Amino acid sequence: MYKDQPSNTARKVALNIVTLGAKPGMDRILPAGIVNATADLLVASGAVSATAVQWSRSRRMVWVYEAFDWMMKGQFEAFGHRKAFCERQVREGIRSGASQVLVLGAGYDTLSWRLASEFTEVNFFEIDHPGTAVLKAKGIERMGDRENLYLLAEDLGQRKLVDVLKTNRLWDTTASTVIIAEGLLMYLSPPAPQELFRQCAAMTGVGSRIAFTYVGTGADGQPDAGDWTGLVLWILKVGGEPWLWSILPEQLGGFLEEVQWTNAPDLVGSSAKHGIEYFGVAIK
Repeated sequence: MYKDQPSNTARKVALNIVTLGAKPGMDRILPAGIVNATADLLVASGAVSATAVQWSRSRRMVWVYEAFDWMMKGQFEAFGHRKAFCERQVREGIRSGASQVLVLGAGYDTLSWRLASEFTEVNFFEIDHPGTAVLKAKGIERMGDRENLYLLAEDLGQRKLVDVLKTNRLWDTTASTVIIAEGLLMYLSPPAPQELFRQCAAMTGVGSRIAFTYVGTGADGQPDAGDWTGLVLWILKVGGEPWLWSILPEQLGGFLEEVQWTNAPDLVGSSAKHGIEYFGVAIK
């Protein structure tokens, strides 16, 4: 992402969710209310026009996405599975006693906004780069603020997560917490992923969990985006949002142990793969 500019990737992912709402059968996968909420947020924030959203909701756009799915096979539908996975982890975490939720690199995701009105006793926090977060805050204000939703416009490349959270009087470092790092880790330059997990561990209580997605590593040591990895990585780099980090699934347990978390592959959906992304959950 170029400095101070809204994330193109965040906008594209949100539009992808809107289009998935027009694909037959995806209503059984997508969380309830996510399509309409995402469409409303994109327009209310000014991220895209109402015309663009209307076009994205058409069956014709479904065909366009499917026609280009060869580049990252299965990734079109994978975004829907990714959203369902993250929401499942948040709901299960809250049922297990979590009293706060933190979404990292939230983009135009609507999970916190939708669930904050359902779980009024839980505090929801989002952190994202100011370029995107400021736009989103405008959209949330127009859609209706939630008293227990806190949007933090911070560049975690410039300021540590622990420092951001320590200065927030509502953040409880002893509370059981659910952290979401959806579609984020691949954009971090090593050793930033390791440091992020350590800081998450330092700022949460016993029983916390972190749900995340990641990409595997190819034989050449680069992030594996499928058969057209070279082209995909080049496009991402030219677009200003390159992939920088990846890990093999068999290395995940050791990685998490080093950063003070425990891999939880037995939790529902926590060892799945959709498209080119793997899903993971770690517990504290």
